[in-house]
Amino acid sequence: VQLQASGGGLVQAGGSLRLSCAASGSISSISAMGWYRQAPGNERELVAIIISSGTTNYLDSVKGRFTISRDNAKKTVYLQMNSLTPEDTAVYYCNANIVPSGSISLRPYWGQGTQVTVSS
Repeated sequence: VQLQASGGGLVQAGGSLRLSCAASGSISSISAMGWYRQAPGNERELVAIIISSGTTNYLDSVKGRFTISRDNAKKTVYLQMNSLTPEDTAVYYCNANIVPSGSISLRPYWGQGTQVTVSS
């Protein structure tokens, strides 16, 4: 099982980016999917999470600006980021809790991280 993230880059303050993260491999089911970020010198923090029912939750500082969504058929989670500020600059990591085929255990998997840089 692998998670492949894409969509990071350099953008000016006020701009937008869309991150994608696709799960691949032998997967039985996926529960929660989310995005975390880690800025230099800071701990990794949860930005947004979406469970299989579609219920979402967000870090307070991104509410109203970021939107998380998922396509269960494509096993993909998205993060639409609008009105970006320099404080959003970080490496963004996707995460998914997955039951691999042939297993009964739910395990966390991480994508490789994608850099988001917002210039002022």
